[in-house]
Amino acid sequence: MPNLSHSQYAKDRYFMMLAIEQAKCGLYITRPNPAVGCVIVQAEEVVGQGFHPKAGEPHAEVFALKDAGARAVGATAYVTLEPCSHTGRTPPCAQALVESGVKRVVIAGLDPNPQVAGRGVTLLEQAGIEVTVGVLTTQAEALNKGFLKAMRTKMPYVRLKIATSLDGRTAMANGESKWITGPAAREDVQKLRAQSGAIITGSETVIVDNPKLNVRSSQLGVAPEQVPNPMVVVLDRRERLEHHLQSDYQLCRRTDTLYWRKDDLSELLKVLVSEYQCYEVLIESGASVAGSFLQQQLVDELIVYQAPCLLGQQARPMVDINPLSLAQQLRFDIHTHEQLGTDLKLTLLPS
Repeated sequence: MPNLSHSQYAKDRYFMMLAIEQAKCGLYITRPNPAVGCVIVQAEEVVGQGFHPKAGEPHAEVFALKDAGARAVGATAYVTLEPCSHTGRTPPCAQALVESGVKRVVIAGLDPNPQVAGRGVTLLEQAGIEVTVGVLTTQAEALNKGFLKAMRTKMPYVRLKIATSLDGRTAMANGESKWITGPAAREDVQKLRAQSGAIITGSETVIVDNPKLNVRSSQLGVAPEQVPNPMVVVLDRRERLEHHLQSDYQLCRRTDTLYWRKDDLSELLKVLVSEYQCYEVLIESGASVAGSFLQQQLVDELIVYQAPCLLGQQARPMVDINPLSLAQQLRFDIHTHEQLGTDLKLTLLPS
């Protein structure tokens, strides 16, 4: 808790929550930039609010200050991420706050981007503005797990999604899998895709399922055409798809599909960050690819959609791993669980 009175901290939490709600408005459309929200408060009244809608467009602070107008003078600005201090495609937001005449800025968390990394706070403080950092940090950072991890480690935040039966099966022996889970679970997967910079799959999934792996939901709060489709990465070490680049499979017709033919999955993840600015990655694949990422401890979050059905021992397993003893098991902590229609969604984090 920042060094504030209980009353002031309670007010700061309330208004920061409003800023977080603003940030959520840009959750699916800001890639590769983080989703950021801002509210301007004058005498405990919100006089301006805004969010960052798209890379290359003004940041949240600019929209909120424009909304507040002259009432920003002497006000408090609540921002979900440290205001930028450098000139990129847009001017520095910290300077905009200085010029607006606000007297205090409350920030959920610092920006680990090397171009910012505390410089925004320094600029504000040097201008005589009171700065408070650390209000609802965890809640704000949850919106930008990929961006924050990539800035800190140069690796993306990796989610592995699996749809399974009660007995841990993902398809019949012949590959038939449509549909194990219901409409509500499949709609939820659209949200995962919409916030991902890249989707990784395997050549076997391409050949058997011929998927699109695109974002097509109309229930995201924004029009589907506003959501940039994630790029697709196909693991094709055996070059099974090299003769099909023009016609046979939907993913092969996309000009932005990346074919990865090396064994090193860690290198792939680093490339997705450094060359493609893909900070959140979703794995939608078969058991072999899923098992490889899990065994190499490259998964940050395992999401299991479990349908109330049994497919039997001949059906295909969730993951291809072969621990030889209980000591080698892969364990997870249940982070959240919820029911989606008739299915159960489990979000698990590595123990």
